[in-house]
Amino acid sequence: MKTTPIDETHGAALRSWVESAHAPGTDFPIQNLPFGVFRTSGTESNRIGVAIGEFVLDLRACLERSLLTGMPTRILAACGESTLNALMACPDIERRALRHRLSHLLRAEGAQVTAKPHAAEVLVPQREARMALPARISDYTDFYASIDHATNVGSMMRPDNPLLPNYKWVPIGYHGRSSSIVVSGTPVRRPSGQIDPSAAGQPPHFEPSKLLDYELEMGIFIAEGNELGTPVPVTEAGAKIFGLCLLNDWSARDIQKWEYQPLGPFLSKNFATSISPWVVTAEALAPFRVAAFHRPEGDPAPLPHLKSAQDQALGGFDLNLEVSLSTRAMRSHGHAPVRLSRSNVASLYWTPAQMIAHHTSGGCNLNPGDLLGTGTVSGKTKESRGCLLELTMRGKDRLALPGGETRAFLEDGDEITFTASCEREGFARIGFGECRGVVIG
Repeated sequence: MKTTPIDETHGAALRSWVESAHAPGTDFPIQNLPFGVFRTSGTESNRIGVAIGEFVLDLRACLERSLLTGMPTRILAACGESTLNALMACPDIERRALRHRLSHLLRAEGAQVTAKPHAAEVLVPQREARMALPARISDYTDFYASIDHATNVGSMMRPDNPLLPNYKWVPIGYHGRSSSIVVSGTPVRRPSGQIDPSAAGQPPHFEPSKLLDYELEMGIFIAEGNELGTPVPVTEAGAKIFGLCLLNDWSARDIQKWEYQPLGPFLSKNFATSISPWVVTAEALAPFRVAAFHRPEGDPAPLPHLKSAQDQALGGFDLNLEVSLSTRAMRSHGHAPVRLSRSNVASLYWTPAQMIAHHTSGGCNLNPGDLLGTGTVSGKTKESRGCLLELTMRGKDRLALPGGETRAFLEDGDEITFTASCEREGFARIGFGECRGVVIG
């Protein structure tokens, strides 16, 4: 499997002339350089930007000031676009070249070319930037890659046999709805649907969901695609990852319970999926690659189309996730959001490369900008469960909140916020920003 190298752009000692890029706790030091799409009140269309500290580096403005001269032709054209799709389609060697140029533009010392003299023209305060979806997402697939999540949910339905027989053999997934993917900060309207009848023999009823939930996930953006009918070998699948973002797969559990058999989720999940605006690239994540989940003795080995020694050695991501809740009453009384759980992407049973290899194994073609969800990322402890369905055991164990409130599922006015970060000794901490959404009736 082709892996992204660790190089000078990851150096912990690198400093930027953008002072906020090395503020304690920043998500966006010079070692990160995530991509997003934004506009301001003074621009006519969306632009590609790179987060650096509290600012956005405007790539179209960099083009106009010849700061990207010498970059490959495809990269130059892509940096002037209004979405990341063209950049995602560029070969990884060209994307790495752009990362090196951006790193030099923002370095405090030793840069071959710097953007500092043009700071007023190329930097936009993040507070003035209105973020948009980073790509045209033509297709969205959501997986079910956390064995702890699958076991927790399965134990509520099938206490004696939580995991179905196929789980340890095949990355389970379903095709989601790309048209309802929204950027962080977009309000999420409570969906209506058919609800399981309360008594046997009675017809279902149609009403707003009472069991609205979040699902703490990561999104995987596809880089170069594959031709229809041409599977991607697992040894090459890692190179198809452009980058990762936060993803909230909002779920209406009561609608889901009634509709999910025999073909899986439908209206219970197609009403909204929120993603964070910044895409942290595979290049930035290189220092935080770890071994794939260690399968316990007795678990089957992956089938050949899902097995690669290098993917087993470096196919995972050591990536910490957190979810917090703020209710309308908490905000009115000045209470800080409450952290509900923490988990880590390294606990996923299936790696992103395995998801991509299996997705394409029958000949399905993926395109630049397609989005894959990992599925809810949960761990073995209660504090690491990635949704309310698990945290409250289907509503039986209500959560206590400040001011005397409790929650089993989400109520109108509740705001859910996801954050994520990577930390490793010898490297700078990097983060993903936020993925936020407030529920409205």
